[in-house]
Amino acid sequence: LIRRFIPKGKRISDYSLDHIAFIEEWMNTLPRKILNYKTPEELFEIYLDEIYAS
Repeated sequence: LIRRFIPKGKRISDYSLDHIAFIEEWMNTLPRKILNYKTPEELFEIYLDEIYAS
């Protein structure tokens, strides 16, 4: 997924931290079919709630 923003052969260090943060935010808030159309961020919060509830 990161290749949508940073082409193969380019160094990540050539990009600003703001741009990397944007990519990270986009990837973590993108619903995924394999996650039953939930986002990685949503599932992370659910798992944290389960851990703290026990």
